[in-house]
Amino acid sequence: MNYPWLTTLMVVPLVGSIIVALLPRGRALLAKQVALIFSIATLVITILMALNFSADSTERFQFVESHSWIPAFGISYAVGIDGISLVLIALAATLVPIVILAGWNDVDEGSRGSVKGYFALILVLEALMIGVFAATDVFLFYVFFEVMLIPTYFMIGRFGGPQRSYAAVKFLIYSLVGGLFMLAALIGLYVVSAQMTGTGTFDFGVLVGLDIDPDVQKLLFLGFFLAFAIKAPLWPFHTWLPDAAAEAKPGTSVLLIGVLDKVGTFGMIRYCLEIFPDASQFYAPIVIALAVIGIFYGALIALRQHDMKRLFAFSSMSHFGFITLGIFVFTSQGQSGSVVYMVAHGLSTAALFLTAGFLMARAHGSSLISDYQGVNKAAPVLAGFFLIAALSSLALPGLVSFVGEFLVLLGAFERYMWVGAIATLGIVITAAYVLRLYQKTMTGPLKPSLEGMPDLRGREVTALVPIAALSIVLGFFPAPLLNVINPAVDQVMSIVGTTDPEPTIQSHASVSEGSEQ
Repeated sequence: MNYPWLTTLMVVPLVGSIIVALLPRGRALLAKQVALIFSIATLVITILMALNFSADSTERFQFVESHSWIPAFGISYAVGIDGISLVLIALAATLVPIVILAGWNDVDEGSRGSVKGYFALILVLEALMIGVFAATDVFLFYVFFEVMLIPTYFMIGRFGGPQRSYAAVKFLIYSLVGGLFMLAALIGLYVVSAQMTGTGTFDFGVLVGLDIDPDVQKLLFLGFFLAFAIKAPLWPFHTWLPDAAAEAKPGTSVLLIGVLDKVGTFGMIRYCLEIFPDASQFYAPIVIALAVIGIFYGALIALRQHDMKRLFAFSSMSHFGFITLGIFVFTSQGQSGSVVYMVAHGLSTAALFLTAGFLMARAHGSSLISDYQGVNKAAPVLAGFFLIAALSSLALPGLVSFVGEFLVLLGAFERYMWVGAIATLGIVITAAYVLRLYQKTMTGPLKPSLEGMPDLRGREVTALVPIAALSIVLGFFPAPLLNVINPAVDQVMSIVGTTDPEPTIQSHASVSEGSEQ
C-alpha cells in the first residue's frame, strides 16, 4: 500500500488547527508557535512528497487514494496529483508558514477576534487549499471549493479593517453565486454520466472519457466557468476582490489572492478544458477577449489607485488576465506559462502585501500611497525587498514571473499573433504603475512623519527571504517547475485534442529550396 501523502498533508494542519483552537485564550504566543510548527511540518511533508513524484510517469495522477464516500451517488473520497496540482500545493504549503511568521503581531489578544482563532483559521484554510488541488472526484472538489469560503469569510469579516463586514459579505455572496452555478452544472454532469454509462458518477477519470454532446457541453461548461471566473477573478466578475484585499490583513490577502484565486484558473485547466473540450474551444474566443480586457482594465485602474492594497488587487486582476489567456490559446507554451505564472504571481503577491504590511505597521496602519515618501532613507532593507516585489510584479527578466509571462505571450503569438501583440502592450502599463508606486513611496526626501522609522527586524526578514530567493532562483533556473508542469500540460492538450500550430515562417533552407525549384 502506498503512503497516503495527500491525506497526511490535509490532516496535519487540521490537527494543528484543533490544538491551537483548544489552547487557553491567554496563551497567544503558544498559539502562534504551534501554528508555525504545524505549518512547517506540512511544508516538510510536501517536500518529501515532491521528491517521490516522478515527472516521467505515464500515470495520469500519482499518490492516488480512493475510498467510497456516498456510494448511492457514486461519490468517493478520491485524491491524486499531477505536475500542475503538485506545484500549486507546494505554493500553498510554502506561503502558509511565511504568512504566519509575517503576521506574528497582526492580531492582538482582546481585539475583535482571538489570536488563536486567527491562526487556527489559517491552518484550516491550508488543509482545504491542499484538498481542492488534490481532489480527483468532482463532487469532492466542489465540497472543498465551497467550504474554503468559511475560514476566508471569518478571516476577512472578523479580523479585517473598518469595512470588513461589507467586504466579507460581498466576497461570500459572489462566491456562493458562483458555487450555485457550479452545483447546477454538477447535477447536470451527473445526469449525463448516468445516461451514458448507466451509473451516475463524479469520478474525474470517467467524466473525461465521456463523449458528451457538444451542445450539452456548452451549457455545463458555463456553470463551471462562471464559478471559476468569479473565483479567479476574471473581468467583469472581479468587483469583490479590491474590497476584500483592502480590508483583509496582509497575510489573509496573500492567501486569498496568492493561492485561493488560483483555484479558479486551476479549475479552468482541470475541469473546463478536460471534461468539456468541445465547449472550451467554442468559447475560447470569448474568454480570450475577456482576458485581454482584464489585462488592460486591471492595469489602467491600478495606475489610478491611491491605496496600495487596492492597487495590488487590480494589478492581480491584470495578471489573471495573462494566466487565463495562456490557458485558452491552446498551446503547450501558453498553458505551461500559465501554471508558472500562477506560482510566480503567488510569490510576487506575497512579497507585495507583506512588505506593504510591514510598512503600514510602521505608519499607523495607513495604506495610502501619499502617506509615504523616502522610505529607502529610513528603512533601506524594507525598500530593497519592496523593490524586488515590484520588479517581480512587472516580470523583470531574471525573476520567475518573467518566465511565466514570456511563455504565455509566446503561446499567444503562436496561435493568435494579433492577440499576443495587444496583450504585450499591457506590460507597458504594468511597468508604469509599479515604478510609480516605488518612486512615490521609497524615493525622494523622507517624509517628516516617518522620521525614526525602524527597518525590518529579523523575523520580518526571515519571512521575506524565501520569497525573494525562490523568485530569483526559479527565474534563472525554471527547470524544476517546467519539468513537472510540461508532462501534465501535454496530457491536457492530448485530452482536449489540440496540438501546437505549425510554424508560419519558413526556415532559410526551405526558402532556398523553393527558389531553386
